[in-house]
Amino acid sequence: MSVFTNRRRFESLGEQEILALAISAEEDDARIYRSYAAHLRAAYPASAALFDGMAAEEDSHRRRLIDRHAARFGAVIPLIRREHVAGYPARAPLWLVENLPLDRIRGEVAQMEAQARAFYERAAGRVQDAATRSLLGDLAAAEAGHERRAVELSATHLDPGTKAEEDRSAHRQFILTWVQPGLAGLMDGSVSTLAPIFATAFATQDPWTTFLVGLAASVGAGISMGFTEAAHDDGVLSGRGSPWKRGLASGVMTTLGGLGHALPYLIPDFWTATSLAVVVVFVELWAIAWIQNRYMETPFLRAALQVVLGGALVLAAGVLIGFG
Repeated sequence: MSVFTNRRRFESLGEQEILALAISAEEDDARIYRSYAAHLRAAYPASAALFDGMAAEEDSHRRRLIDRHAARFGAVIPLIRREHVAGYPARAPLWLVENLPLDRIRGEVAQMEAQARAFYERAAGRVQDAATRSLLGDLAAAEAGHERRAVELSATHLDPGTKAEEDRSAHRQFILTWVQPGLAGLMDGSVSTLAPIFATAFATQDPWTTFLVGLAASVGAGISMGFTEAAHDDGVLSGRGSPWKRGLASGVMTTLGGLGHALPYLIPDFWTATSLAVVVVFVELWAIAWIQNRYMETPFLRAALQVVLGGALVLAAGVLIGFG
């Protein structure tokens, strides 16, 4: 046992337990690949076929390991899994990774292959039986070549045109699910809170009161925008993705947009806080213009004119109302 956990140390495992651990690991990896394939099949059929092929590879490894276990120890395989062994890299829960962007899924798979190779190399050094050692060494080499196998499968299922189209589709989905609602929230939070914050600032010249008004306006606007985004479109017909993801992006960015120029009012000196808040406002507005240009392909000068001019007008309105 590890001193600090109830997990077994890898060095304490016997040869039967090493084989059992390898069998369960191959089962898990094949299941993960098939889950990726099922998740991607509708939108990315070529990548789904790629992961189906990788799952078949893991199945062949598992069968070889089971045959070796049966030959040495019989048909009853001890229950031992990754999470039972200290230092063994655990797989992230599938629900955390199956909704990742396509490139991130491919990256997760590359990491899985590298971890499997390292395990087999370490396991081969722990066993004395020649046939078992040979099998584990062969599987280490197979996992090392798995990336090459993935390239071969990619050549079959993912020609350059198909991969480019899938990547474009994944990018479009990222824009629709995260960037578009997040940008709308950032614009709303940055611009709509300007008037109440600066009106309060110049009416009271009290930084703490101004901060409280800004905090309330930012959080309230974030909650409102988040629920509105999630409720008005379930994403099924529009293809814009999960309403909860869009609502989260919109709500968080709305809150951050308002807090950006509310936080300076934690500074006790009114004019120092106000000067910093004005600087933050223009940084926010230029950031919005950059995001529009970078992700929404809006010409930068047009985006800057629209956002900066609109924000400046709202800021001026807040200042005038505060002085009035």
